[in-house]
Amino acid sequence: MADAAKHLLSIIELGGYPDFTGLYQRLGYQVEKVHQMRKAMSQLKKIRPDVVVAEFNFQSDFRDRTSSLESMLATIQFLKLTSRVVVFFEKEYTTQFERLHATYPDLIAMPFPIDEAALELALQGKQS
Repeated sequence: MADAAKHLLSIIELGGYPDFTGLYQRLGYQVEKVHQMRKAMSQLKKIRPDVVVAEFNFQSDFRDRTSSLESMLATIQFLKLTSRVVVFFEKEYTTQFERLHATYPDLIAMPFPIDEAALELALQGKQS
């Protein structure tokens, strides 16, 4: 019996960094890319990914949360998914990101610029 495919959901809302699809595929992931958080939440229900890679995009106009990433993380919890979540963030928003990270301590935080070797270790569950 063949191993079930590993799924990775890549959420690229803003981008502006290298496309890591080749790395994801080299590590054996079937990659699904979306460019809107609304679509990402729909995909979570469909593919139940092993890994989610997303961006933290601080949105100061939100009253009760820091970004749409919080909604996605709540959906992961609601669905009782065991997905590893890697979050890319801008260093200038470290304070805002740390508030989110305190609520979701299992996030793997990666500041820009993304170190591909560190990302590879995170995807393999070997991050420090």
